[in-house]
Amino acid sequence: MAEPFISGYALQWGQPAVIAGAFQERFARGSFDKSLRDHPDVAALWSHDSSRPLGRVGNGTLELRPDAVGLWYSLTPNPDSPAGAEALATVGAGTVGEVSVGFGSLIEEWDDTAELPRRLITEARLYEISLVLWGAYGDTTSASLSRASANAAAALRRKAEAAHRLRGIR
Repeated sequence: MAEPFISGYALQWGQPAVIAGAFQERFARGSFDKSLRDHPDVAALWSHDSSRPLGRVGNGTLELRPDAVGLWYSLTPNPDSPAGAEALATVGAGTVGEVSVGFGSLIEEWDDTAELPRRLITEARLYEISLVLWGAYGDTTSASLSRASANAAAALRRKAEAAHRLRGIR
């Protein structure tokens, strides 16, 4: 059986989050592009705790890819480590399903015309992503458990169904 993995969106471009009741924050599309190019070895952690690593780009257990929606990730934690087993179990059970990002803002635009100031981050250094119970960006982030073999089987099934539809078979 294939190794289980966790995937989803660490954040979505343009989605607002209220930070500590003080301001609204959003990330612009492309805000992590330079960071991912210049500093690609980002870590995945359990709840921002650097003593509980789950994966990292450098060893191939974390993949990050910005796309039109946001910052997509795929994480394959070690199921033999306590933190990895916990991540797989809690995400698999749906107990933990959100993600947070550890970053440093490099270029940002502020708008103080609304009741709550608004910050748009256009460039940031990404240090880590974390599986969390409650993230600042809430359900615009996601963490779900998958198995490569299940995904491959589903892809084959969809391909066969499409071929049947082309032949008029339902």
